[in-house]
Amino acid sequence: MSAPVPPLALPPPRHAFVGWRLLALCYDAWPALALWFAVSAAFTAGYTYLGHHAARQNIAPFSALQWLLWACCWCVTGLYATLSWRHGGQTLGMRPWRIAVVGQHAEQPPSWRALWLRYTVGTVSLLCAGLGFWWAWVDRDRLTWHDRLSRTRLLRRPRT
Repeated sequence: MSAPVPPLALPPPRHAFVGWRLLALCYDAWPALALWFAVSAAFTAGYTYLGHHAARQNIAPFSALQWLLWACCWCVTGLYATLSWRHGGQTLGMRPWRIAVVGQHAEQPPSWRALWLRYTVGTVSLLCAGLGFWWAWVDRDRLTWHDRLSRTRLLRRPRT
């Protein structure tokens, strides 16, 4: 009799390369842009319905309403990202590159607090010309600012 053949062991997940992160970010710009269009359309419809201006007029620049619109767009994009990370660890842009957000202990998903902290610090990092992302090039563990502060990380899943 021959010995049973053990199942193939998958290689351990690797850290996500900075290039894959940036490509995933470019992919995720499209769903974010679609969400921004929806929020902007709702704002325009609501503002017009309330009779504040005609639909063809723009919102005055640097007005409180414009800042509120930006805040709503940021929050809706955050909901998209954190919900995706919490349920499956991936946004649409992360799937082709097989990268996923995991917590300190990869067995359990990160907490909501950690995910919102990750999103907030990632936004600040992008506003600083991407410095938090570029930091991964010099970090000993290849972690970005938002990885470090939220105690999460991106891992590249093995090909199935």
